[in-house]
Amino acid sequence: MAIQNIALMAHLMRRAGFGATRDELEALNARGYEATVEQLLHPETSPNSTLEDEDLVRRYHVDQNSLLILDSAQAYWIYRMVNTSRPLEEKIALFWHGLFATGYTKLNQPRVILSQIDMFRRRGLDSFRDLLVEISKDPAMIFWLDNKDNHKDAVNENYGREILELFTMGVGNYTEDDVRQSSRAFTGWNIHNSDFHAVRTNQDSVWPYGRIDWQYEYRPEDHDNGEKQFLGQVGDHNGEDVIDIICHHPATARFIARHLYNFFV
Repeated sequence: MAIQNIALMAHLMRRAGFGATRDELEALNARGYEATVEQLLHPETSPNSTLEDEDLVRRYHVDQNSLLILDSAQAYWIYRMVNTSRPLEEKIALFWHGLFATGYTKLNQPRVILSQIDMFRRRGLDSFRDLLVEISKDPAMIFWLDNKDNHKDAVNENYGREILELFTMGVGNYTEDDVRQSSRAFTGWNIHNSDFHAVRTNQDSVWPYGRIDWQYEYRPEDHDNGEKQFLGQVGDHNGEDVIDIICHHPATARFIARHLYNFFV
């Protein structure tokens, strides 16, 4: 029975984390399966010992201090995955990172991606609706899917389309007009000093000095306040209204459940 329990715990830790050592499995087994599941689902109840070691890591690996180079940023996250005492927190961040795809190739700014991943840690096990609001305001996503170029007088449909097609509902559950109305709702959701960031990214080199943090900025003067009909609902919808409508649509629950099942099971 003890061997079977250890095997079951090992299976859990492979699915909800990145595996565990024999000593860790025995300690978890002594705690009990149900208690371990509860601890995984509530990472805030566990001290994050990984962060306690980061000062030492950054002292001996200078590139880990600024995290301005891609290799350093990747190594930083791998270090956290391997050493975390909150495995599901990192695993769910990896899941959302795969679904809400952004990448260095366009952003040319590792720290903004790490900030997004940190948001996945904080929000990844919370309300999907709140997570959607956060990702829609995330500077990396705004830049990646061109919402910085989405204006009330010149609508860019990239994010308005992908939030429906890739992130929540999937093809076949909305119309082209829904894409247009969704995009109108997200006008004004931008990045502070976005013109500077665009120039800086396009003219950057392998020496990433002089970069500054990216911050979300709402520009009310650039938001389309007109009436919109989105997924059959009419109103002066803004981005959060669109997210609420999306989250109440049954296609969204099926879409997210399928992705969660494929990733974790």
